[in-house]
Amino acid sequence: MREIVINNLLDEKLNEIDELEKLGEFIADYLKLDNICLSVIIVDNKTIRNINKKYRNIDRETDVISFALEDGEKVKFEMRNLGDIYISLDKAKSQAKEYNHSLKRELCFLLTHGFLHLLGYDHMNKEDEEIMFNLQDEILNSYGVRREN
Repeated sequence: MREIVINNLLDEKLNEIDELEKLGEFIADYLKLDNICLSVIIVDNKTIRNINKKYRNIDRETDVISFALEDGEKVKFEMRNLGDIYISLDKAKSQAKEYNHSLKRELCFLLTHGFLHLLGYDHMNKEDEEIMFNLQDEILNSYGVRREN
């Protein structure tokens, strides 16, 4: 059983946002994860900036923030609540334009990146970055969302 909830806190309805639940299921299948739940919250730059300032003491907007509920410890519950992923739609749109790819590709990248953070992956050093980024690319390529999409 899995529960992947997409909460769009904005008035804007986009097909690209609807894609995120399917991708979340795909990532869970790809990584052989069962009995998990997580939330993806779509916000604007102002909201993500406030979250970034409050919880990370960084006063600027960012594209994605993940709040993992597991911190290295496996907690025995019927269902693992991995945590929350906040994605700034404003930032995703500007980055899609900047990187010359689709909004769908950018949102899929941000969800995959945030999902891996919830699972404990990080990119604080070169070795960890290589592991995380290779897995991101592997998942996105398998899902059919490449840089040119």
